Amino acid sequence: MGAFYSFGQTDVDQKNEIIEQRVEYLVDNAEESDVDYTTIFEQLSFFYDRPLNLNRAKLIELKELSLLTDFQINNLLSHIEENGKLMTLEELQTIDGFDKSTIQFILPFVKVTSNVDSPQLSFNELLNNGTNQLFVRYQQIIEEKKGFSDITDSALTASPNSRYFGNEARIFTRYKYNYGNYLSFGVTAEKDPGEDFFNGTQKNGFDFYSAHFFLKNQGKIKQLAIGDYQAQFGQGLTFWSGLAFGKSADIMSVKRSAIGLKPYTSVDENLFMRGAGLALKFDKIEVTTFYSRNKVDANIDYSDSTLVQDEVLSITSIQQTGFHRTVNELEDKDAITKQTIGGHLAFMTRKLNIGFTGVFNEINAQFNPNLQVYNQFRNTKSEQTNLGIDYNWIYKNFNFFGEFAQSIEAGKAIVAGALINLDTRLALSVLYRNYDRDFSPIASAGIGENSVNENEKGLYFGIVAKPLNKFTVSAYYDQFVFPWLKYQINAPSNGYQYLAQLTYKPSKKLEMYLRIKERRKGENTDIDLTEGIDYTVYRKQTNYRYNLSYQVSPSIKLKSRVELINSHLEETPTEVGYLIYQDVVYQSLKSPFSFSFRYGIFDTDSYNARIYAYENDVLYAFSIPAYYNRGTRTYLTVRYKIRRGLDVWLRYGLTYYDNVDVISSGLEEIQGNTKSEIKAQIRFKF
Repeated sequence: MGAFYSFGQTDVDQKNEIIEQRVEYLVDNAEESDVDYTTIFEQLSFFYDRPLNLNRAKLIELKELSLLTDFQINNLLSHIEENGKLMTLEELQTIDGFDKSTIQFILPFVKVTSNVDSPQLSFNELLNNGTNQLFVRYQQIIEEKKGFSDITDSALTASPNSRYFGNEARIFTRYKYNYGNYLSFGVTAEKDPGEDFFNGTQKNGFDFYSAHFFLKNQGKIKQLAIGDYQAQFGQGLTFWSGLAFGKSADIMSVKRSAIGLKPYTSVDENLFMRGAGLALKFDKIEVTTFYSRNKVDANIDYSDSTLVQDEVLSITSIQQTGFHRTVNELEDKDAITKQTIGGHLAFMTRKLNIGFTGVFNEINAQFNPNLQVYNQFRNTKSEQTNLGIDYNWIYKNFNFFGEFAQSIEAGKAIVAGALINLDTRLALSVLYRNYDRDFSPIASAGIGENSVNENEKGLYFGIVAKPLNKFTVSAYYDQFVFPWLKYQINAPSNGYQYLAQLTYKPSKKLEMYLRIKERRKGENTDIDLTEGIDYTVYRKQTNYRYNLSYQVSPSIKLKSRVELINSHLEETPTEVGYLIYQDVVYQSLKSPFSFSFRYGIFDTDSYNARIYAYENDVLYAFSIPAYYNRGTRTYLTVRYKIRRGLDVWLRYGLTYYDNVDVISSGLEEIQGNTKSEIKAQIRFKF
């Protein structure tokens, strides 16, 4: 029992590093620099603080853990039914699908005990055993951006959008109360750089406020959400608010694991619902209803005088940035009201789930987008209804899943897939998707190459094999077709993507992997044509990566990476880039002080050869920047535990470029070749 027990009893001061490793693994395929993964981090943080009792865990709780497949969950519950409660965590090794690496992966978040963990939501219980957390964070780019530089009053009057209203600071604060996994409520607020703060255009302080109340697993009430929340069903086609992961070395992640309603505590100003939702459970039947009424940003079209006279707004697009720093951005703020009402009816057993989803969406404006040939089939109505049916069926070693969605008076979308466990050392995944060019998502997050689930067909195959105890092979191949035109592609096109990774883990201290990932997609030619339309050429991008992680001592961990990229567009020279970095992580069991340091060098021929890499940050902040041009990147993140319940984080990051003397453009332009950022955060936990 020794090896398992010592790993599971990791000191709580190492919690953040363990969770960051899980988050980094999940977001490894992400290619966005400012994505908020707070919800994922919070979920793992909760289960670290209060490990899930596998003997008492319900199906929904095991799904919320987000670390187990439906196969593993089904086999675990079947084992307990047939053999009684688990006596020790080592017993997991006797269950199909639970090898040593899987058990070590979940150990910090689970436990085995015969104790009853049922909640008693009395006032004294909530007062004495609940957890309160208050975060305050400040961050700022040190170098002056053009949008913050001095300007004369006359010049600003002549060009009112040439400067930001507010100062350079990004300020974030959040209070949240939790009682176990059953009750939470809280408030989140944020001001972006350039936005006013308690003055000028923003008299109410922060530009963005969010609040939630969430109750779960109380009698017939499975979930109750009031305020800001997210709703996710099926495979993400009919309705899915929020983020969902794409293709990665984890081939099982192509299947969505929807959990219905969940509280929203992030600061993305678009990916949430504002209103209320309720999920009730009656034996094998679950009924979910939800309603949202939210102000959203939009570009107003003042040229339509008829609508202006009738006091009906006309908009050309809905804004997604969440920035309100200039005159134009403030004109777009909360321009229209969006209402969404829907429901989900499901028949659920451990092996079979069938769900029906219906969603109606309405905006109080006339939608007049700038339609072009490629997007002429998109919805332009103020009202929209989508219906869908989803399923999930476990039969022996097969897990079949899928969803069919239909936009009323428009197109349809289909996803169908299967996860197959052929052996404890071999698993397969397959997924087919078909999104019509006139399918009109309200909020969707199905697997695909497009940012919107439309105009795409694809077939995906994945495999993970463990030929030897210390080796794991993961790979997938995805072939896709775009039957209609796309943005900057003036013809139907196709492409593929594949990934192959070999992981070697001889011990708990050492892990390394080699990876190759390649994608081929079409683009319009760069050649200027005097006559005719642009023809399609194909860009092939290949990434090569070597990654090593070594635990030098209980306190020191080294992480190294070398990544190369070749980006080749037909008729043009190949663009090349590389990134090399070394991380040093210090996390002592005895010291209140810990840090994460990186030094990296990079050189890319262009933005097309950019390389993304996850960076450790202060708690609940996330950074996946794109490394491009030529230079060095250094950051140091320090955490100091002042006393129990009081932690401070400081972070300094510096990017130095030796081939440019102007960074970025427009109001974000920096004169010089360095860009540095400071960040400070304090957390009170009581």
